[in-house]
Amino acid sequence: MINIGRNGLWVGTLDQQPTSRVREVCAEIEAMGWPTLWRPESIGRDALVASATMLEATTTLNVATGIAQIHARHPQTTAAAQRTLHESSGGRFLLGLGVSHAPLIAGVRGLDYSTPYSDMVAYLDAMASGPFDAVAAPDEPDTVLAALGPRMLRLAADKTGGAHPYFVPPEHSAYARDIMGPDALLAPEQMVVIASDRGQARELAKPHMARYLALPNYANNLLRLGFTEADVAGPSDKLADAIVACGTIDHALERVREHHDAGADHVCLQVLVADPTQLPIEVWRDLAAALELR
Repeated sequence: MINIGRNGLWVGTLDQQPTSRVREVCAEIEAMGWPTLWRPESIGRDALVASATMLEATTTLNVATGIAQIHARHPQTTAAAQRTLHESSGGRFLLGLGVSHAPLIAGVRGLDYSTPYSDMVAYLDAMASGPFDAVAAPDEPDTVLAALGPRMLRLAADKTGGAHPYFVPPEHSAYARDIMGPDALLAPEQMVVIASDRGQARELAKPHMARYLALPNYANNLLRLGFTEADVAGPSDKLADAIVACGTIDHALERVREHHDAGADHVCLQVLVADPTQLPIEVWRDLAAALELR
């Protein structure tokens, strides 16, 4: 399995920057000592094409997709791209795959979303069985799945290298580890707002959370973990504090420790800011120093 380190950086706002700036930022992140940079796929840049740009701009940084949508491309196309990036980068690419959400798949793409789990099973089988007639790396590339519920978590452990849960508290890391067993990679994402006033930090976090709470996959996962309909509808302060580490750098580090203590192998931090066009580079640098990444 690719060594992505114990902690990484999850950045969802690089699509708000020109590609020339993305290259510069990736080099800066690498210089800070971050071992792995995760990027999403929604309605912006193609995740695999963008990953190629990020890998070419760096020499040691791992790049992971969190996640690439399976409905966005044919499984053989995905497998070919994965093998291409794995070979060209010297093994620095980690493919995170996911079924995404009904509003993005049925709504935006106009595709069927009635059987996401079965679609993922068939997709992984098709990736594994497809031909690839090109120079390849001597080893196989790695894949992880966006997984929240028990069936997808078990699939992640059985058919791929592990899971990349998103929008989850440390309690989910314990839940996921129990389902997946001791060997599968568990790499949850953790949102943070760094501010001296925890109340103000929480209020910055809540609007960001609202876009995810409108998606049934995330809402249902939180209900499964014991949060209430009122928590999800708010979101409540209780839920905000569970999902987003609000406060100082020390608060963020404590949340990372909670995930690791619950069974996570790798925690990727997403720093939330009021203006998504402004990259929190100094906060990334401070977090890297606090985590002693160098």
